[in-house]
Amino acid sequence: MTSDRTTLLATAIVFATGAFWGFYWIPVRAVSGMGLTGAWGTLAIAAAAGLLLSPVAVVRWRALRRAGGVALASIALGGAAFALYSVAFVYGRVAIVILLYFLTPVWSTLIGRYVMGWHTPRMRIVAIVAGLMGLAVMLSAGGTAPIPRSAGEWMSLIAGLLWSVSTTGIRSRSDLRPPEAAFVFALGAMVAAGLLAPALAPLPTEGLARHAGRLLGIVIATGGIWWALSIAALMWATVRLDPARVGILLMSEVLVGTLSAAVLADEHLRGLELAGGALVLLAGVLEVWPVRRKGPAAAD
Repeated sequence: MTSDRTTLLATAIVFATGAFWGFYWIPVRAVSGMGLTGAWGTLAIAAAAGLLLSPVAVVRWRALRRAGGVALASIALGGAAFALYSVAFVYGRVAIVILLYFLTPVWSTLIGRYVMGWHTPRMRIVAIVAGLMGLAVMLSAGGTAPIPRSAGEWMSLIAGLLWSVSTTGIRSRSDLRPPEAAFVFALGAMVAAGLLAPALAPLPTEGLARHAGRLLGIVIATGGIWWALSIAALMWATVRLDPARVGILLMSEVLVGTLSAAVLADEHLRGLELAGGALVLLAGVLEVWPVRRKGPAAAD
């Protein structure tokens, strides 16, 4: 496969993955409503994904051993970021959680510039300003200080920062194949959710038996489809694209998640929240603009 075709396929996969994850809040809240509250639902989903992917780890254990600590830690950190993001849907409004998470282009550019020493085009500096302005406007929409106001908002903001660190490490150090990477990703999510779960809510002991069959089905399906299959595809694509571009393409989740929450959960954004969200999305457009204008060399 040529370099251009590989980039095009990776771009399409990341875009489709983002759109698919725009519906992820639905099974997360369904599991929470059946008794697996707080981070327990995310822990169960990540555990299901890890279990489904465990045969890969057994067969490919030598590849995992050769991968190196930085690569494994970067992938596991991505799993931890997604675990935080997943739990955030239980504690925050869908659209706000998604928008806070998708400040990732800002964090990716800052990390690339000041940690990795990568060149920062002028338009990306403007993107950082737009993104941070959007954050301030969105969080001050209720007349309060521009800081996250709920546990869900804090978790989403931190998750986006961790994901930016993760994708930078994955791009620069990882050569794991997608199935093995997805397994490590699930393990990272399990550890993060396992640490969060007892701190956020007591271990569920009542009501689970009543929904046991349906609950198990949703957990396995969510872990298998969202976490195992889509994350494996995302891992394949992430190492072939610039981290900032990955963050931009995943923004398809913003549109799908916001619309689905408005239709299915009656969650609507206020005027200033929409304005702040628009600035966050504008930051994403500005972030990827230099790559498109300068051609393939700019993506390196």
